[in-house]
Amino acid sequence: MSTKRKNTSTSKKPKSKAKKVEYDEEDEISSPSDLEDADAGSNADGAEDAAAEEDLTDVSSIPELRAPEGGWGKPGTLVMCGLTNWEMAGRKAPPKGVKANVGRSLWSPHTFKNLNGSRVRLIASGPSSAHNVIVTEDNRCLVFGKNDKGQLGLGDVKRRDDPTEVEALKGHTVIAAACGRNHTLFLTSRGIVFGAGDNKLGQCGVGKSDATILTATKVKYTGAPIVKVGCGAEFSMILDIKGGLHSFGTPEYGALGHNTDGKYFITNSKMAFHFEKVPKRIVLYVEKSKDGHVIPLDRVEISDFSCGYHHTVAIDSKSRAFSWGFGGVGRLGHNEQRDELVPRLIKFLEPPSRGVRSVHCGSTYSIAINVHGSALMFGQTKRTGEANMYPKPIPDLSGWEIRCVGVSQTSVVVAADESVIAWGASPTYGELGFGDMRKSSTTPMEVKALEGLYITAITCGLSHTMMICRDESEEEKAKIAELAVYSV
Repeated sequence: MSTKRKNTSTSKKPKSKAKKVEYDEEDEISSPSDLEDADAGSNADGAEDAAAEEDLTDVSSIPELRAPEGGWGKPGTLVMCGLTNWEMAGRKAPPKGVKANVGRSLWSPHTFKNLNGSRVRLIASGPSSAHNVIVTEDNRCLVFGKNDKGQLGLGDVKRRDDPTEVEALKGHTVIAAACGRNHTLFLTSRGIVFGAGDNKLGQCGVGKSDATILTATKVKYTGAPIVKVGCGAEFSMILDIKGGLHSFGTPEYGALGHNTDGKYFITNSKMAFHFEKVPKRIVLYVEKSKDGHVIPLDRVEISDFSCGYHHTVAIDSKSRAFSWGFGGVGRLGHNEQRDELVPRLIKFLEPPSRGVRSVHCGSTYSIAINVHGSALMFGQTKRTGEANMYPKPIPDLSGWEIRCVGVSQTSVVVAADESVIAWGASPTYGELGFGDMRKSSTTPMEVKALEGLYITAITCGLSHTMMICRDESEEEKAKIAELAVYSV
């Protein structure tokens, strides 16, 4: 890159053998008492007890949250790049019965013809996701991408290449969304959360044991209004307006922060997980001293958070950072690889001099932007090499004013000043936007195709990137018009 710097080294992710057996369908039950229901197949027709029935309360009487300055996201033009054959994301070969050539890799940034010129104010995907949520300026919530578990919330399992409106969310103003591997959360302006998709581990939070939730359904939660949602690969987090963080889904590796990994044995050789089917508040936040002494912390109010595949990093009202979940390759920032079952203070990012203002978790790494605007990375973005066991500055980003960050499996895309900067180790599928001549880079590089364009939001999926581009001036509109156009 033309300015200052070289990337910090990163390292190899140890593959956990447990991941291969963790989700045997027979094993996925929330408690031993559920064994009979699972064996009897009582959930096949959606039969549940009265407590788990869908909440039919009229939401129009619920007051709306106060919109931030500028409203629920500044509208602009959607720009995307990367893999659009959604079934191929994360795979070397297409799954059985799926054509390999449906959709293509967009090696440079494209506008999306199928939106018919609609401006977009919200985009959402996730590091493990091959599906997307976009909300247009006129409040239509559109979804597209992979849909084999019903994660698009449309009532079926048909893949969508053309953005399709979610009928269940008509009449709601969607202000945020989050995508897991095969599930999705939608947040409305009234602080209500809807879930859809894979629910074998309770990650949709609807209180039912149905394996899939095909239609966007209200999450079973009755506390203070929710202001942010997040998804790991198979778990979910929601943040209420009072700073309380609630989690549901699989507790493996301690990802839910409830001081357990949820494992128990059905037989001497068969293991299962006590997963959470409804949101449960995280109540314990701790600090560990150098000698290993654990000190509980009082009055922790969370203000922001981000979820990786199996870990979470959160910030509180005092700019302190906490992390928990899978500890491999240093992604928790504690200079060790131990899993953390409850949120633990990251001492390397302790205020006042090293406080954190935002966090962004990829598959096996985390990026924190501190109060001085510097970017620090811990964990591993490459598949080989050394890991950052604790937060280290990213030298190539020093001196840049970072506005927004998109994180993927191994790729990172950053909007800073008037530029977009990206990097990611091979193989990549166009998500970096460099063009087909240079497909990957292990060090941060400016995306030349976006020079002169001002990006206001970025989200990354497993193998693709979406951005919102400011389109207010005639000059900006002319530059956008020069981009290639993608149509389904």
